[in-house]
Amino acid sequence: MAEVKEILGAAEDKMVGAIDHLEETLAHIRAGKANTRILDGIFVEYYGSMVPLSNVSTVAAPDARTLTITPWEKSMFREIEKALINSELGITPENNGEIIRLGIPPLTEDRRKALAKQCKAEAETAKVSVRNARRDANDAIKKAQKDGLAEDLAKDAEASSQKLHDRYIKKVDELYAAKEKEILTV
Repeated sequence: MAEVKEILGAAEDKMVGAIDHLEETLAHIRAGKANTRILDGIFVEYYGSMVPLSNVSTVAAPDARTLTITPWEKSMFREIEKALINSELGITPENNGEIIRLGIPPLTEDRRKALAKQCKAEAETAKVSVRNARRDANDAIKKAQKDGLAEDLAKDAEASSQKLHDRYIKKVDELYAAKEKEILTV
C-alpha cells in the first residue's frame, strides 16, 4: 500500500510541476496590460555577474499601460536600459534620469489572436505533461502488480491516478481560459 502512495505522490508532484510551469509561462505572455512579471526573465550585469532586474531596482505598475523601474544605484540606468533593449519585450525604455518608464502598447487584433494561440500551445504542452505523469504512474502500478500487489489495489490505484489526471487537466483548462479571456478582452 505504501508503494502505491509513493507512485501516486510522484505522479501528483509531476502534475503540480506542469501546472506551476504553465502558470509561469502564461505570466510572461504580455496581454496588453502592464504586469511586472513580464520583466522576471530580464537579467542585468551588476559588478561582473548577471542578476535579475528585480535585484537591482524597484519595478512597479502605476497604471494599466505603464511599468516603472527605479534603479537603486544611478550607475545602473545604462545597464538596465541595455538589458531592456536587448530583451524580447519589444518595448523601448524612456529614461528621465530618475525612473525608467516602459509604455505598454495596446495589442492589435492579429497580435491578440497570435498570443491566444501561443497560450493554447502552452496549455497543450502542460496537458501532455500531466498525461505522461499518469502514464508513468499506471506503468509503475502494473509493474508493482506483477511484483505481488493485489489486483483490486492496483485497480483502485489506477482509478486514483485517473482522478488526479482529471483534476489537473481541469486546472490547465481553467488557467488557459482565464489567460485567453485576459488577452482577448480589449
